[in-house]
Amino acid sequence: MNDSGKIVVVGGGIGGLTFALAALQRGLDVTIYEQTQELREAGAGIQLGANGTRVLYALGLQAALEQSAALPDRRELRHWSSGETWNWFELGATSRQRYGTPHLMLHRGDLQSALIAAVTALKSDAIHLGKRCVAVNQTEDEAELQFEDGTGARARFVIGADGIHSNIRRILFGASEPEFTGCVAWRGLIAMARLPEHLRRMVGTNWLGSKGFILHYPVRRGELMNFVGVVERDDWRIESWVTEGTKDELAHDYRGWHADAQTLIASIDTPYKWALMVRGPMARWSQGRVTLLGDACHPTLPFLGQGGVMAIEDGYVLAAAIAKYFADPATAFARYEEIRSERTAMVVRKAQDNRAMAFEPRLSEEGAVAASIARDWLQLRLKERLDWLYAYDATAVAV
Repeated sequence: MNDSGKIVVVGGGIGGLTFALAALQRGLDVTIYEQTQELREAGAGIQLGANGTRVLYALGLQAALEQSAALPDRRELRHWSSGETWNWFELGATSRQRYGTPHLMLHRGDLQSALIAAVTALKSDAIHLGKRCVAVNQTEDEAELQFEDGTGARARFVIGADGIHSNIRRILFGASEPEFTGCVAWRGLIAMARLPEHLRRMVGTNWLGSKGFILHYPVRRGELMNFVGVVERDDWRIESWVTEGTKDELAHDYRGWHADAQTLIASIDTPYKWALMVRGPMARWSQGRVTLLGDACHPTLPFLGQGGVMAIEDGYVLAAAIAKYFADPATAFARYEEIRSERTAMVVRKAQDNRAMAFEPRLSEEGAVAASIARDWLQLRLKERLDWLYAYDATAVAV
């Protein structure tokens, strides 16, 4: 029986690593158990609004992130067919001036590498690979985990940070019943050098159509372009982040779209597809000495760019709560849920609402009139939520 730490994290993704770093910096003993044999993020991008970079900078990661990130100038909107372009909102220096920290665009692997380096600098043996948790048993004094390889671990606290298909959530609360949204998502990376000059820019771009959208933005210092697309279709219902599709299938989903969209699709190395499923907010996240974090308790549709950032905020707040109430897990978890549940539930709901913004029927029309209507409507909706999202400071929350 491995009893290497008083706090065990199940899952070595962004949320689990953020929690581990914040807890280790507070002098707590943390061990991460990750089911994969190699700790690496999928080849995809992640956007960090100011509320996310604020936390990571507070944890000492500013230099590491700014070495690998792309710092976009602005966000643009483009019409799916005509290609008409208009400025949506400024990023870059504007975000830093308004919120104190910038909006960064990163390769998920670069973010994970920065977190791993910071965690292992504080505890060299903090991360254990090939450890799939299959059972959790609790007593009054501790929780005991069993892994598929026959080993186990004991801890005062257990954090289930094992993602959208969380085994810890299933063990605590039973199997979830997600609802298919009627949408299929695509992702892929493009070497920036492959793109024509007018597409090689440090700008985030949202293409809006009546039955789908495309988002693309630079990552890894602008060496790569991250591509994300969502279309309405009901013939694919596998919720997997690593299922390969084909460029022909992807191009078919966006047939009739502007030539620039077709150029992006043709330049992707390998496209991946997954069905978008929605799960309602959970009534509670904790049971005894075990709680959940990030996608394990509030998986979020990719229509707001906040899924990963919510896990980062969770990790920081949970570490602060455990440090303050270390002798009383029930109080620590209750305070964590009290702080985080309403905000994360609202993000889940707003991301679902944003599907209507992404698939705006008026964009099936052509020309400047439709673009102008959509622009005014989208900017009005944007103003309602940007400050609420980005001004939030998880590092200043009183636990």
